[in-house]
Amino acid sequence: MAVDDINHLDELVRLEVLRLRRTTANQAETIIELSDAGFSAGRIAELLGTTPATVRNALVRAKKNRGGD
Repeated sequence: MAVDDINHLDELVRLEVLRLRRTTANQAETIIELSDAGFSAGRIAELLGTTPATVRNALVRAKKNRGGD
């Protein structure tokens, strides 16, 4: 895949994340949605401008709230 194609896809992902942020109640909800879509903690952190540790913590709290182990 050409570099221009990769850059274009990255822009599309970032635009979709902006849309998602507007439709979710808070950052934790956005993190959950992105994780459910298959994004890694590192990539979610990059897209949201936060740290992977923040993402992982949000996912742990969400799992506890959902009744997970």
